[in-house]
Order: sequence, then C-alpha cells, then structure tokens
Amino acid sequence: MTLWKSDKELFSIAKSELFTAVVGDIMDTIGLQQQFLPPQVRPLREDMMLIGRAMTVLEADVFHPTASHANDLMNKPFGIMLEALDDLKPNEVYICSGASPSYALWGELMSVRAMKLGAVGAVTNGYSRDTHAILKLNFPVFSYGAYAQDQGPRGKVIDFRVPIKMGGTVVETGDIVFGDIDGVCIVPQDAVEEVFSKATEKARGEKTVRKAIEDGMSAAEAFKTYGIM
Repeated sequence: MTLWKSDKELFSIAKSELFTAVVGDIMDTIGLQQQFLPPQVRPLREDMMLIGRAMTVLEADVFHPTASHANDLMNKPFGIMLEALDDLKPNEVYICSGASPSYALWGELMSVRAMKLGAVGAVTNGYSRDTHAILKLNFPVFSYGAYAQDQGPRGKVIDFRVPIKMGGTVVETGDIVFGDIDGVCIVPQDAVEEVFSKATEKARGEKTVRKAIEDGMSAAEAFKTYGIM
C-alpha cells in the first residue's frame, strides 16, 4: 500500500521521517548503487534539506567568450541559462552539471526567481555564490561551496531537461533529488515507489532497534532479531 497520494505527501514524509543514508541503503539493496552525487556537493548550511523533482541543466565551459561562434547560442551571455531558469516548475530542483568546477553556477538572483516559480532548491556540480543572501532567503542550495567567480564569461548553459551526469550518477528530469547534510542522492523515476516505501519502513524499524539497544540488547542480537543496523 502506497503511503502517499502525491509528491507533496511524499516530500512531507521524507522531510519528517527520512534521511539520505536510509534511502541510499535501500537503493543499494535493489541494485541501484551509483545514486549518490560526489561528496563535494554539500548544503550551504548544515540543516538544509532538499527534496524535489530534477530539472536537469547542461553547462559547458567557454574559453574565448568574445570570439565569433558558428553556434548562435554561444553568443548569448549565459547561453540558455535564463530560459532554463524560467522553465522551472513547482517542486522542481535546478540541477546543473557539465562544467569544470572553476566558477559559480548559482547565485542570489537565480534563487529569487526559482522561489517565485515554486522551485524547491538547486544542486550544482560546482560552486555557488552570494552565500549570505541565499542563506537569508533560506533557499536550499547544494554545491561545492562558496566561490564568487562568475559563470558569465566562463560557462554557458547549452541545454536543459536532458540527461546529465554527476560523478558516476546519471540524472534525468523527473528523478527525485534528495539531499541533507550527508549528501545528495538521486532516486530514478521508475524506482520512487519501491525506494521510498522501503526506506520509510526501514526508518521506522530503526527506531525500534535503537530503543532495543538503548535498553541493553547487543548489536549482534539486535541485527539477528530485526535485520536492521
């Protein structure tokens, strides 16, 4: 029996009961073992939690921004980054990869626009900037950390809502992005019901195991009894 009837209900359950470790553990057991983004992708503040549907963005480095280009897209200041940003939908996460981690891929004004559109966070395979302003907005951003160097003359968005890759993880638009202090994991669309149902069951079971251990049960006996550790 599904515990939720909508993304809103699922996201509420995840925020109140789950964490990336238990979701990742479940994916390991069903053969999805490359679902965590690189460990450098961290929340700007330790208590930030993020869950939403991926809106994927593909970035590329630019080495001679003033040169003439055969591709008209390359003559635009940010490529099609503004179009990608404006295409965000409620409960989506702007998730960007493809560039070298040498400049910021996210900032304050992008956060303001994303919030206006109902997006729930941003994840970058690189840096973010305007950190104080983003923290005041309380908008969940996961990145390599703070670095002010701008993407303007250094990178351009060349496509969006296409598959991207971060480390060994392929991300597609519509996958669920779940992040907390321990990292960011990607739950493929076709595995959402199984993963989150089993993760919720495991998280609730872990509370029982913790209580048993606190009451004096050994770790070995707890695992033998409950199959959880």
